Amino acid sequence: MNPNLFVYGSLMSSSRHPMGDRLRREARLLGEATIEGSLYRISWYPGLVAGGQPGERAHGEVYALENPARALAWLDEYEGLVLGNPSAGEYERVELSVRLSTEETLTAWVYVYRGEAAKLARVLSGRWTPEPR
Repeated sequence: MNPNLFVYGSLMSSSRHPMGDRLRREARLLGEATIEGSLYRISWYPGLVAGGQPGERAHGEVYALENPARALAWLDEYEGLVLGNPSAGEYERVELSVRLSTEETLTAWVYVYRGEAAKLARVLSGRWTPEPR
C-alpha cells in the first residue's frame, strides 16, 4: 500500500490541529510539495479540487505513513469518508502525482473535495492559512 500522503489544510504542521499532531506522531515528513489543483475555502478548512484552473497548484506537505492501513483508517474517518459508501462524504481519497520542493515527483494519497466548488471562495495563493475558529 502506498505510504505517501499529501496534506494541504488542517493536517499541515503549520495548522497546529490535534489530528495533524497525531499524523506527525505516526508519519515522517518528506517535505513541502505541490499538486495540480485549486484550493477553496469550505469553512474553517479547505477543499482541493484536483486539476482546477490550468497551471494552478496547491501547496502542502507530503508524509510517509509508518503504518498506512492503520493511519488511513483514522484519516478516512477524520475526513468524513463513509466505509462502503464513497459518495456520502465531502471528500474522497485518491492517489495523485505530487511534486516535492526538490522537484521529485511521487504518487501520494490526497483527500479531494467532491462538492460543488463554483460558489466557494478560491484560495488564489494555493496556500491554506488557518483562521482561528
